[in-house]
Amino acid sequence: MDETFAAAVPTWATEALSEVYDPCCQDRGISVVDMGLLRSVSVHEGHARVELLLTSGWCPFASRVLNDVQQVVADQPGVASCEVEVVWDEAWTSDRLSESAARKLRFLPEPAAVADRDAYVASHHTPRGPAHDR
Repeated sequence: MDETFAAAVPTWATEALSEVYDPCCQDRGISVVDMGLLRSVSVHEGHARVELLLTSGWCPFASRVLNDVQQVVADQPGVASCEVEVVWDEAWTSDRLSESAARKLRFLPEPAAVADRDAYVASHHTPRGPAHDR
């Protein structure tokens, strides 16, 4: 996770949640920590509060991720209860990805590796037409 985002997440929470995966990214080994979904984790008098960002409001696995995060945090020493909330006042952006997650999710080559951008785009362009427009 980027250092600018790590301050609101204690080390114990980062370590514990590094094994929690959104099912969409589990096959690539990208945890909720690497995705940058954790906005904050705090504990007050044994009650933990976790704030998550989602990559999309349409995530079909959101409830599973929330349940998994809640269970892992609730199982930590010093935590008697836990609530997990998705926050909507901040949008998730790809700059929250860890370096390894960004590399694993990169679909295009680094810009410096493409000598002729127009030729590269043209060679990977899928023509649109009646069959594709349905």
